[in-house]
Amino acid sequence: MSLRTQSSLDVSEEALQEISTEANKLVFEYLTTISDRPVRAENYAGKTVESLAAELSTEGISLSQLLDECRAILDLSRHNGHPRFFGYVASPSTPIGAYGDLIASALNANITCWRSGPAGTEVERMVVRWLGSLINYDRDAKGLLTSGGSMANMIALLVANRRKSGVAVARSGLWNSGSPMTVYASSEVHMSIAKAADILGFGRDYVREIKCDDRQRMQVDLLRESIEADRREGLRPFCVVGSAGTTNTGVVDPLSDIAALAKEFDLWFHVDGAYGAPGILDERKKHLFAGLELADSVSLDPHKWLYVPVDAGCLLFRDDAAARATFSTDEADYIKTHGYVDEEAFAFWDYGVELSRRFRALKVWLTLQYYGSRRIAEAISEDISLAEYLGEVVSNADDFELLAPVELSICCFRYISSETDLDKLNERIMERVQKGGRAYLSNATVNGHFALRACITNFRTTKSDIDETVAAIRDAAKNCVS
Repeated sequence: MSLRTQSSLDVSEEALQEISTEANKLVFEYLTTISDRPVRAENYAGKTVESLAAELSTEGISLSQLLDECRAILDLSRHNGHPRFFGYVASPSTPIGAYGDLIASALNANITCWRSGPAGTEVERMVVRWLGSLINYDRDAKGLLTSGGSMANMIALLVANRRKSGVAVARSGLWNSGSPMTVYASSEVHMSIAKAADILGFGRDYVREIKCDDRQRMQVDLLRESIEADRREGLRPFCVVGSAGTTNTGVVDPLSDIAALAKEFDLWFHVDGAYGAPGILDERKKHLFAGLELADSVSLDPHKWLYVPVDAGCLLFRDDAAARATFSTDEADYIKTHGYVDEEAFAFWDYGVELSRRFRALKVWLTLQYYGSRRIAEAISEDISLAEYLGEVVSNADDFELLAPVELSICCFRYISSETDLDKLNERIMERVQKGGRAYLSNATVNGHFALRACITNFRTTKSDIDETVAAIRDAAKNCVS
């Protein structure tokens, strides 16, 4: 084979212009019609593949056909940016954030360290400081961006463990480190904590789930009892996790009280604020987050409630030495930063799991700077007000029952009727609403009851969308009540 003189994958300026123009048209079309689409497309397993070319192309497919197929993919998707999508915790992407992903992908920098991505590394470290300041954690916060809260929580647990067990366990393994080590969290904690304990080898059985009060908040007196009981049994408590906005109901644990107990027993205090931490930007809610500033580490997801495209999670901490001690390695020649000193020797692999890392910070930076913190805070406050409005509608209705207080932007409730099995009824209602396309709700279990759950993290949502969602639930109920 002769050496090439021209790349087979490069394109002409005319072709590049066509790609740019037509792709932008498609994105513009989608963003300007998203509110008019059904929230969930009529779909079935296999329908998407049936809409695309069935075989891998040998010679390539025309741009027009590919964009038509992209349009089909958009049409057959669930639209998380729709103003009546209230499932799970999924915010819409801002337009500037979406284009931030395009710019970052065009650059295609690998943000492993300053040497590999000098501009991207500096932007990420700046964005991390901004996020720490934004949630009143630390104006000089250290940390890194991650794929999401699950990865951030896992890194936090590993750093917390190594602080207690010592870094030698990295070589000898947990089975040589002494008696089992225990983690503490409320029974409402996100599933990623138990999953991280499993992956890291601590074991799910050693995550102590502390019962909650009638507001779904961790009971600190029971936390103390659990820690003391484990210590008497010869176990080694090392970390307590508080929630700044639980996934089920959006409540915030008593963070100050938990922080005091963690300090008393010399435990790492991690706050899972992946969803709820930005709620502190609403002046009416700041008091809920008292004690967040005392945490050793905090997770938050800009892609959840700062309206940044997936994926963009973040782990914040103060003690970067603890993280470096957990992840630093001198064994691999190919990552050594020869000839670099001080800031130019900085490497993200010293603070987390990933080596290859995309330029996530650009879309976060663009979103924060394009809108400014005031407008973002206003959008978050409006989300909370809409959730409170939904709670009021539910509380004032004869055919609904509010199942948990609306603390941030999550409202959990159920439809009530003369049926004896309200759990099954509401399950049927949720399924019909989801498939109907007018609105989208998820579910939660609250005090043993099946709840319809609306999580409002959407800058497009208005009061009329709440009213339309309530109407969609009532219409679905008419067809579900036996």
